[in-house]
Amino acid sequence: MTKKNLTIRKGDQVKVIAGNDKGVEGKVIEVLAEADRVIVEGVNRVKKHTRASAAGGVNSGGIITVEAPIHVSNVMLVADGTDGKTTTRIGFRRDEITKTRPDGSTYPAHRSVRIARKTGEEI
Repeated sequence: MTKKNLTIRKGDQVKVIAGNDKGVEGKVIEVLAEADRVIVEGVNRVKKHTRASAAGGVNSGGIITVEAPIHVSNVMLVADGTDGKTTTRIGFRRDEITKTRPDGSTYPAHRSVRIARKTGEEI
């Protein structure tokens, strides 16, 4: 099974573009790459019934509200542009860098960086 590489990452500020929470912005809490889903703070909140634990610690049972995952195609990255914050698609650019070996010699290498398609700026 190959590992999927999603362009949305944990900590990104995203805007929901489809579904019941359309238009809501939030921070990505978790990325579930195997299922092509992300969990966004304050989006797709559902009620969860929890059983009281024998230890009686933090979870004493009851109904709690948690964020459920949504499909990654329903969110779009929010990036800082010249005219404030705007949604944008994500692209990649290969930058040439110089790396140093332990013996002190240097060699050219490449580094892949995410860029905002609208502005071309690095994310």
